[in-house]
Amino acid sequence: MSTAQPQIVGTQLVERFKRFYADIRQLPLDDIESLYHPDVVFKDPVHCLRGTHCLHAYMSDICTGVSEGRFEYLDQVIGLDSAYIKWNMHFVHPRLGSRLITVRGMSQIKFCDRIHYHEDVYDMGAMLYEHVPVIGGATRWLRKNLVKKGQ
Repeated sequence: MSTAQPQIVGTQLVERFKRFYADIRQLPLDDIESLYHPDVVFKDPVHCLRGTHCLHAYMSDICTGVSEGRFEYLDQVIGLDSAYIKWNMHFVHPRLGSRLITVRGMSQIKFCDRIHYHEDVYDMGAMLYEHVPVIGGATRWLRKNLVKKGQ
């Protein structure tokens, strides 16, 4: 088999992945098992989950209450059995105020016919801590002062 066929499969899977997360207010969770392997490992800065049932519950929970949410895909690198997708997530959540929050991140996925590993990497400070009263002020102060000292 040539390398072109796996590359096509990977490209198609990445496009399905991006469509799945297009609107985080209304994820098509009924389609999760067609995209993810039943024993998928999912990691982000807060969780490590195994299985589509756990991923379904997690995604359902985090999308609850989001009044606006979308991904802007910036770049991607697709290999024979893995891909890296760079993105900005734009969202509004009432618990974090009413303004639009933008977080830069990256997803690594590993796959055969479906995704069996998915890891999201992003800055929890930019996503959450900076928007929580008291903690937010301290986080922003630390970030500002650490950047000055590192220049």
